[in-house]
Amino acid sequence: MKKYCVFLFMLIAAMMFTNVQAANTKSSNETDGVPSRKVLAQIHPWYGARVAFLGDSQTDPRNNGSKKKYWGFLSEWLDIKPYVYGISGQQWSQIPAQVEKLHGEHGSDVDAILILMGTNDYNHGVRIGQWYEEGDTIVEAAYGQMKRKELRHYRRFTYDPNTFRGRINIAMKLIKEYYTDKQVVLLTPIHRAIFDANDKNLQPEENIESRGGLYQDAYVESVKEAGNVWAVPVIDTNSLTGFFPLINGTVYYHNAKDLLHPNDAGHERLAKTLLWQLSKLPCRF
Repeated sequence: MKKYCVFLFMLIAAMMFTNVQAANTKSSNETDGVPSRKVLAQIHPWYGARVAFLGDSQTDPRNNGSKKKYWGFLSEWLDIKPYVYGISGQQWSQIPAQVEKLHGEHGSDVDAILILMGTNDYNHGVRIGQWYEEGDTIVEAAYGQMKRKELRHYRRFTYDPNTFRGRINIAMKLIKEYYTDKQVVLLTPIHRAIFDANDKNLQPEENIESRGGLYQDAYVESVKEAGNVWAVPVIDTNSLTGFFPLINGTVYYHNAKDLLHPNDAGHERLAKTLLWQLSKLPCRF
């Protein structure tokens, strides 16, 4: 009986030591809600990928709203090699230039492209426009009988650089031409409140119409629609991140005068959202 008690004590002590070791391993290798790189290397399809990040100030490494951007967290967790081309203040009309730079520097040596863009198009009041223009045409068709010519209604893409949808069409056409077999993911613009940079740069909150008479919602919905128009997945970061700077905005945004750019905690939350959303998408084909 005495030997059994000694054995039982030693077994319990060993189990306690193992649990402490596991806890220490977790604290050194994991972040809250993020598995260790060793685990992610085995389960995440984006681990070790070469990923291009296109966009505006929320992607631009030079923006001072945070010290570390969402792509920095993703690179740390997933061992991603980031190709970052986001530039503060840019709109969808500048995405083709970012794509050209990516192609010029890396060619086709990229696995995937993420695009977070649209908030500046809203701020500048860019018209939404249409995806297509329509007209009539003559086509040949056959349905169990000899083929014949018929008058049909048809549509083709609009490439109007002065409209939001036209800009997306222009950019996506170029991306599809250069990166036909690559994964391309669109991210919807996140919620925004006031941005008071200086006397010449004061941007009202999203509950105020833009100069074009539209709320940001219209641009968010267009990015969602673009997923079906151009056959690319869309991650709705507008809703999934939980960002809502109109209430207690400084929790995840820079400061009381900058409720447009996420702070470090905000970028980490955005990165966690993307980490798990991307886990459901293939990266390499």
